[in-house]
Amino acid sequence: MIDLKRLRQDPDGVRAALARRLDPALNGAVDELLVLDRRRRDLLTRVEALKAERNAANEEVARRKRARESADDLMAGLKASGESVKALDAEIRDVDEGIEALLLGLPNIPLPDVPDGDATANIVLRAWGTPPALAFSSKPHWELGADLGLFDLPRGAKVTGSGFPLFTGMGARLVRALANFMLDVHTREHGYIEVAPPLLVNRDSLEATGQLPKFEEELYGVPRDAFHLLPTAEVPVTNIHRDEILDGADLPRGYVAFTPCFRREAGAHGKDTRGLIRVHQFDKVELVRFTRPEDSPAEHERMTGHAETILQRLGLPYRVVALSAGDTGFASARTYDLEVWAAGVGAWLEVSSSSTFTDFQARRAKIRFRSAAGAKPEFVHTLNASGVAFPRTIIALLENGQQADGAVVLPDALAPYLGTDRLAPRA
Repeated sequence: MIDLKRLRQDPDGVRAALARRLDPALNGAVDELLVLDRRRRDLLTRVEALKAERNAANEEVARRKRARESADDLMAGLKASGESVKALDAEIRDVDEGIEALLLGLPNIPLPDVPDGDATANIVLRAWGTPPALAFSSKPHWELGADLGLFDLPRGAKVTGSGFPLFTGMGARLVRALANFMLDVHTREHGYIEVAPPLLVNRDSLEATGQLPKFEEELYGVPRDAFHLLPTAEVPVTNIHRDEILDGADLPRGYVAFTPCFRREAGAHGKDTRGLIRVHQFDKVELVRFTRPEDSPAEHERMTGHAETILQRLGLPYRVVALSAGDTGFASARTYDLEVWAAGVGAWLEVSSSSTFTDFQARRAKIRFRSAAGAKPEFVHTLNASGVAFPRTIIALLENGQQADGAVVLPDALAPYLGTDRLAPRA
């Protein structure tokens, strides 16, 4: 969440920064927050004044009792003031709840270097590789997957529903190969600690990372137990250190996790419904980093480079896109999207979002660090990136690697994990 102290000291600056997100409703929320904050401080002043009066009255009661004088008038006043304090404390709790709800609903403030505008203002920062020029009529991945026996989308829909793919045979092995390849690169070369987190998360975890309350409709819930299926491994991995004070000497700290992810994709009905472009369950390798505030810009670039390494090893042409303020995710202060070229559908497809959250998630999750022994705790900065997501990576591998005879040639980096560099059509 944003810093209430910053909002109090520079309301116009916060309004201007949030206005870059192109959501007019945010200005009203800021105004309401300021009203509640002033109300809270007024109530606290009244409570402190009453408590000071009560302390003085208690001292006078004690003096009178020692002098064997009547203190009945003071005792009656103390009872009345006690009821007043109790009522004011209850009012403060209500105001605190209102402030908390409003703060949880406010998005992060975009960093100054984030481009202004909506999605049309996104900027391509760099590109790597050359999209393949196929000398034959290309096929989309859903046809290639069926011909090669890699996945069976109709049966996946029968088992669960549309958007829940069933990988079979070499398709299932390809998923496993990608997971092992990515985890090996990130742990052995990039220094991440591998974790296998729970796949169910509680509301506190989702609030900490910014999924709740904003994205309730996107989540799959387990109401009986007050859990949700994780929408991304970012949620459980970031919450590993919720309510903790880290040793600054251990920063930066990075974790990597391979998990399935579950998203309703609410509001996306009818969009990219064929194949694997938009699904409700998908696998992803996720990178999460904790760092000192002064190091987070460099750590963001480093983490983005880690995701890029995966795409380069897989030989997939990609571009890095800086998202505009109006297109940046709720909790993010700056996001780079990594998009790969897929020859069959003829489009750039996002396979990774690399984001810095500054102290936004850390404030919600109460994750702090000490720069030195005895130093005052400070909020860490959190970052995350897909390293990378599987469905669209598989799309690009199949569509870019397709051959005239219907086979698919895969990159050398996967051969040790898959046992082959070529997928042939079924006889």
